[in-house]
Amino acid sequence: MKCFLHFSNSCKSILHQIVKSSISIYTMAAARPSSDLAAFRAEFERAKNIVVLSGAGVSAESGVPTFRGAGGFWRKWQAQDLASPKAFESNPSLVWEFYHYRREVMITKNPNPAHLAIAECESRLKSNARKLTVITQNIDELHKTAGSENIIELHGSLFRVRCTKCGKVDVNKDSPICEALRDRGAPDPTAQDAKIPVENLPKCKSCDGLLRPDVVWFGEGLDQKVLERAGEELEKCDLCLVVGTSSVVYPAAMFAPMLSYRGVTVAEFNLEDTPATMNFKYHFCGPAGEWIPKALAP
Repeated sequence: MKCFLHFSNSCKSILHQIVKSSISIYTMAAARPSSDLAAFRAEFERAKNIVVLSGAGVSAESGVPTFRGAGGFWRKWQAQDLASPKAFESNPSLVWEFYHYRREVMITKNPNPAHLAIAECESRLKSNARKLTVITQNIDELHKTAGSENIIELHGSLFRVRCTKCGKVDVNKDSPICEALRDRGAPDPTAQDAKIPVENLPKCKSCDGLLRPDVVWFGEGLDQKVLERAGEELEKCDLCLVVGTSSVVYPAAMFAPMLSYRGVTVAEFNLEDTPATMNFKYHFCGPAGEWIPKALAP
């Protein structure tokens, strides 16, 4: 909840109302959300400031591993075992193997029809003085590759690095990111850890400090400037699409329910119901790559 303290007064007021009245954000709706695409399309045509909240599900349709749920392991670890400051401090070589694998995987992946439809829609609406903004939990940059420009990356990017010494952040798409990691990072549970010395891991070009992925790890707070940007877009939003997100990772899990509580139409596009589904006006069950091109078509 503390992350929302940097949002606008209006957003904070909504949250205070929810808490004060003891209304659960996951029990506000009584009726099943509609799946009437024509009705959604009519609202889409009137909307001026559209926000797309995207999560791992939309990237999974491009073949990107999610590391969640059954079988969501890299070697013998789940993401939360490695994506933390503590893990990086104790074994930076192992953590870099994990992220090197993820970076190398992304080189082979392409945006799917959902990413492309969102990007095309943003470009088209811009010429009509309308706006579409993507607020994503994904770190794979597939929205950017698809052509989206108005992107807020809540959890950072696989293709940015941050120096642990001087704090400088740089774009880095080198493959491999350093020679010691070449051909390292195989997800095979029997693979041996590389145990790369710190001096051979990715280093800052400015101060030679150890680099880390510029992503938000478990136990870390989201960048306040990023949250403020997200808050500004949510404040203006008059239509929200929730695409491929489980609605369980905070604070992003509260964004759409908060909008719904404010009276903004929210449409969820997912393979299954989520804890937030019953709060929304629309729910379209199935692959985002099938639904989103139809939902956002000219």
